[in-house]
Amino acid sequence: MIPSYDPNDTEAGLKLLEDITTNAEAIQEQVLHQILSQNSGTQYLQAFLEGESDKDQQSFKNKVPVVNYDDIKPFIQRIADGESSDIVSSQPITELLTSSGTSAGKPKLMPSTAEELERKTFFYSMLVPVMNKYVNGLDEGKGMYLLFIKPEIKTPSGLMARPVLTSYYKSQHFRNRPFNKYNVYTSPDQTILCQDSKQSMYCQLLCGLVQRSHVLRVGAVFASAFLRAVKFLEDHYKELCADIRTGTVTSWITEPACRDSVLSVLQGPNQELADEIESECAEKSWEGILRRLWPKAKYVEVIVTGSMAQYIPTLEFYSGGLPLVSTMYASSECYFEIHFALHSNTDDDDPLKEDLIVDLVNVEVGRYYEIVITTFTGLYRYRVGDILKVTGFHNKAPQFRFVQRRNVVLSIDTDKTSEEDLLNAVTQAKLNHLQQPSSLLLTEYTSYADTSSIPGHYVLFWELKPRHNNEPPELEDKTMELCCSEVENCLDYVYRRCRNKDKSIGPLEIRVVSLGTFDLLMDFCVSQGSSVNQYKTPRCVKSGGALEILDSRVIGRFFSQRVPQWEPLGLDS
Repeated sequence: MIPSYDPNDTEAGLKLLEDITTNAEAIQEQVLHQILSQNSGTQYLQAFLEGESDKDQQSFKNKVPVVNYDDIKPFIQRIADGESSDIVSSQPITELLTSSGTSAGKPKLMPSTAEELERKTFFYSMLVPVMNKYVNGLDEGKGMYLLFIKPEIKTPSGLMARPVLTSYYKSQHFRNRPFNKYNVYTSPDQTILCQDSKQSMYCQLLCGLVQRSHVLRVGAVFASAFLRAVKFLEDHYKELCADIRTGTVTSWITEPACRDSVLSVLQGPNQELADEIESECAEKSWEGILRRLWPKAKYVEVIVTGSMAQYIPTLEFYSGGLPLVSTMYASSECYFEIHFALHSNTDDDDPLKEDLIVDLVNVEVGRYYEIVITTFTGLYRYRVGDILKVTGFHNKAPQFRFVQRRNVVLSIDTDKTSEEDLLNAVTQAKLNHLQQPSSLLLTEYTSYADTSSIPGHYVLFWELKPRHNNEPPELEDKTMELCCSEVENCLDYVYRRCRNKDKSIGPLEIRVVSLGTFDLLMDFCVSQGSSVNQYKTPRCVKSGGALEILDSRVIGRFFSQRVPQWEPLGLDS
């Protein structure tokens, strides 16, 4: 049963959170009991429980294996191809949610039900009382949240496959949401639901600028998306100001619903407002631009955990001291956590060493865990792949800090490139373009995600030597540019979509370093405490000292000259 309360009643919301966190163990047991009672007759569970009591939670834990996506993929694919939902769920699967993670180069598909949308809506509603606890007066203005949808694809079964946020924004739960005085947006729904991301971005920024005196918080889902919006504003502020000055919408906004909704917000010309905005944007430095354009804003709401933490310095530059707030932790598989505290910047290692499974309430402070979930929608003892550190408890419920995705070495936006993905792509480029006709050997490589510009891009450091001598390599622009393009074409579906369609990742770069550079990198790592005997070249570098060594010995820089191929393949995310 999904709890309910009036989202306009902050005290009721906080009391509900206190009740849930105080009784965390009992609620976890109750939820698992409900899941097993509801889904014990599914084909998946029957194969392991063999008709045992659906109430036997210990039998479930003993007999149902811990799995990853490749283990359950065949079951989900059967549903996508038209077989009955009862393969994994007693309730009808109403849609498939596409994950930013991939399997065999394609997005993972997660089953979802109508009831699950209600669960997510409840989860969203619980964010409001938490923010009200820390920030006063949120009912006295609006939020400029830049929200976007992505394309959806019909599977052979007729079920739609779409990202989790697109699912929510297109649902009746969002479109017919009851009024909540604490959660009023500057963006009309029509601009959020616009299929053209450029038109959507322009219209949402225009509405946010026009209503700047009412904006109390700004944000987007991910830090990377919000920074792309800042760059878009930098490129288009003159056109935006012209629209505000004349009370019209530029001619390239062709979506009728967008135009009409924005015109209703503009309400005619406003010369004074346009001049104020243009004056701020025309300043030589954009440091603190968010506070200058939206002077009443109290915080910036974006996800800055995990790989998104790399954007914190840039956000702090633009924000002018506004706090950075990550309100929730969620994925396509399910929603996990509401954040009870504001952002703090910390660095973590990954000392996850054991494969011991413990219940949620039995985790220990200071230790690292990977999440294993069981859901109403058909995931049973499923490894999500997220590594978390336990930082404390709120009543009986643990508090976590997201550390990283397991095995991910590079990420700019929603892409997640593993060490294996990178190795395969580099190997393919080496085989196709270095051996003939250039006769160069790739002796070592590493990488890092460069987010110093918007959009960010992958950088590979390659140490090359001629096959037949020890002279400095002769680098041909065409050969190295082909290597860049080959690597990109070999990376997975989500990376190529971000490059090709979303434009959220810039062209991949290869920086060739002089011979002996990786020996110096090893010396540096050993000086920092690495063991000489156990040293392995890191396939991704994050240390400032390591990057300084690599950058100081660059003898050639090359960028991909072609956008990698990408097609929806029936599973666009």
